[in-house]
Amino acid sequence: MTQEQPEVTPDLDEPVESPRGPQETAAPDAADGADVGPIDGAAPEDEPFEEPFEEASRLRHELAERTTDLQRLQAEFLNYKRRVERDRDLVRENAVFAVLSPMLEVLDSIDRAREAGELEGGFKGVADQLERIVNGLGLSKFGKPGDEFDPTHHEALSHVGTDPEVAVVTCKHIAKAGYRIGDRVVRAAQVLVVDPEPID
Repeated sequence: MTQEQPEVTPDLDEPVESPRGPQETAAPDAADGADVGPIDGAAPEDEPFEEPFEEASRLRHELAERTTDLQRLQAEFLNYKRRVERDRDLVRENAVFAVLSPMLEVLDSIDRAREAGELEGGFKGVADQLERIVNGLGLSKFGKPGDEFDPTHHEALSHVGTDPEVAVVTCKHIAKAGYRIGDRVVRAAQVLVVDPEPID
């Protein structure tokens, strides 16, 4: 005879484990009034998000300003350099003029002696050496018969008639030579001029 197994009745007071394992605590729902923090990666509301093209535009603007400042400084430096060089040349010319100006009359005497044929012997050697020295210091002589009259370089002492061989007012005779230092006229040449013949 088969012996019957007693029927086991489950105790309702004991907890029944879920086949899925112990229950996990659910995260509080925002609807339940829980304080939900900001999502990672989201920008805070008090820090405005700057678009990339706005940043690039700002950098281009700053670069243009710096470039303009640099160009202005470079132009100011070049102007300053040119001004200093011009002033230095002017100071040098003034110094040379202050030294050589009293010697112009001596040079005029040498020219008159040469024209009269009296520049001979040791005196000729001294005169030639003096002229080489003043030329080396930048003093140059100008003015010779046949030059076209230029009021910025010549001082006309008088007119001595007309000359059919000239087409413009021309220096006929040089009373005193002119001198310049660089482009600066120290003394205009004193000349006698002739006029071209009038056209009938």
